[in-house]
Amino acid sequence: MDKLKSLLLPILALSVLGVSFLYSSGWLQLCAGLALFLFGMQCLEEGLKELAGGRLEQLLERSTATPFKGFLFGVGGTMVLQSTTLMSLLTIAFISTGLIQLAGGISILLGTNLGASAGIWLLAAAGQNFSLSPLALPLLVFGVLAGFNGPKSKAAGRIVLGIAFIFMGIDEIKGGFNAFGNSIDMTEQVESGLFSQLIFIAIGLALTAVLQSSHATIMLALAALAGGQIELWQAMAIAIGGNVGSSITTAVVGWLGGNRGGQRLALVHVLFNFFTALVTFALLNPLTWLSHWVMGALGAGDNTLLQLALFQTLFNIIGVVLFWPWQHHLEAWLYKFLPDRAEPSVLIPDLKTGRTAVVELRVPQESRARYLSDAALTSVDTASRAVVQELQHLGRLSLEVICHALYQPIEQLSNVKVDEARLNARPDDADGMDAEELYQRHIKGVYSDLLGFMSRLDAHLDEEHQQFWMTCQVVALQLVDAVKDAKHLQKNMGRYLRDDSSIVHSHYLDLRRHLLWVLRQVREVGRLDLPDDVWRSRLDWVDGQSSKFDADFRLRIFSEVRSQDLDNLQASSLMNDLGYASRITQSLRNVLQLGLVGENELLREVRRLGGDDDEFPLIKMHYSN
Repeated sequence: MDKLKSLLLPILALSVLGVSFLYSSGWLQLCAGLALFLFGMQCLEEGLKELAGGRLEQLLERSTATPFKGFLFGVGGTMVLQSTTLMSLLTIAFISTGLIQLAGGISILLGTNLGASAGIWLLAAAGQNFSLSPLALPLLVFGVLAGFNGPKSKAAGRIVLGIAFIFMGIDEIKGGFNAFGNSIDMTEQVESGLFSQLIFIAIGLALTAVLQSSHATIMLALAALAGGQIELWQAMAIAIGGNVGSSITTAVVGWLGGNRGGQRLALVHVLFNFFTALVTFALLNPLTWLSHWVMGALGAGDNTLLQLALFQTLFNIIGVVLFWPWQHHLEAWLYKFLPDRAEPSVLIPDLKTGRTAVVELRVPQESRARYLSDAALTSVDTASRAVVQELQHLGRLSLEVICHALYQPIEQLSNVKVDEARLNARPDDADGMDAEELYQRHIKGVYSDLLGFMSRLDAHLDEEHQQFWMTCQVVALQLVDAVKDAKHLQKNMGRYLRDDSSIVHSHYLDLRRHLLWVLRQVREVGRLDLPDDVWRSRLDWVDGQSSKFDADFRLRIFSEVRSQDLDNLQASSLMNDLGYASRITQSLRNVLQLGLVGENELLREVRRLGGDDDEFPLIKMHYSN
């Protein structure tokens, strides 16, 4: 029923729109031109992203060494992509995944807004004097033909098609305004005044919020201005509203992504456009005069389209001048206004007393992915970074679940020395940390989120990225397999560790001691920053010690079976559980070893399973915002 209700409004809106086309051919032409323009922008963005591959993202990462470099990258990137929204979302994704810092993101964002003015100049120059459709037709042919010659050629063809559709959309919009706009003439019906200016600002904001493109809004304003339906001051007011509206998409995506870095940059975008709009609105009349005077000095005093383009450029220059000196202060304020989230409450029983930590009612019952968001899907590199962070999260959760399967507190992983009393203690009935329940509540949800996220990446992957994604899937599977083996191991371990009189009690104590040693070694080795050959030698030593324990444990079991100290049933239980312990060790070792596959630096981060913060246990319950 809820799904049906959610579909009714779009269906009703489309029906009304379809009926309206029957009554006005000019209105239909205007909407068709707008659709072609937006589709062309989409083709252009997608083609450029696919053609650039990871190079655009790599350049973004290197271009934040200084604020000026970040600013230039923002200008150049937006001039190429012709989309402030795409550049802003890319920057948010890189901040959210830790590839660049907030200071670099602010400077890129300032350049992004200024770079958007280049496209407006092209639209203004082409918007009045000649038709672009004759140029669009051969571009359509070349763009389609390019799509039959490999992925790179297809991406280039999509760029050509995007340009063709943009050209066709511009002509259709102009023609639609000439036909439909004859009945709409605001040059005489609306007088200049504060209230009228606010109305046109609201129109520009609403159009951009609906169309999700400030370029489309200003294109409409240019067409209406060229057709004589609106005056220059009205077009300028629409442009102000369009700039404010362009931050809505960025704000929504950045805020819903849940990452504090993305939220901070989204707020910067809103503040930039809001305060710049306030200043520009206050100076609207002087800026109108300045635009007319500059264009007059250049011999284009009668070209209102170029005057509107100049005004749009002045808008962004004013914003850059306003915000540039305050970048560091703005960064510091954002960290105070939107601080990193404090560590949430922990749902871990106190194994010494059997009491359970107090849990707030708002705490959800399952752990979910922390670092996967729609913003990270903007590019292959940002998605890769997010997956690595989530694999670290899954790794930390897995180590803790295995530790609980051994009936040991998490502090046994991070303390300098193992608490021997706790290691040799008999599990109490109050300990009750069932590995199956922990798997369902803390592992399964994160694992499913990871698989779903990786399946949603809609991009052509080169051989390196294909290998990376395959390796990440193997890492996640190895971690889940280790937890599943721990679930099976816990059944007999809990039973025999509670039975002090059983002859196998000491064997399970040894098995628990060994597995705790393995967990501590995995955690420590993963945190080492050593050359690859030294690091691999340390990992081989851990592997050798584990193999020696397995061999000695088997010999001990066979010896005690021959001496009839163990019966066949007890021996089979021990051998099965030794197999589970060996598979846990091998799975965790494989995760660390996969960090050395190829030359991908991101994969090296996967082996950091233990995290960087020893103060807090690893399984945490998250507040809902």
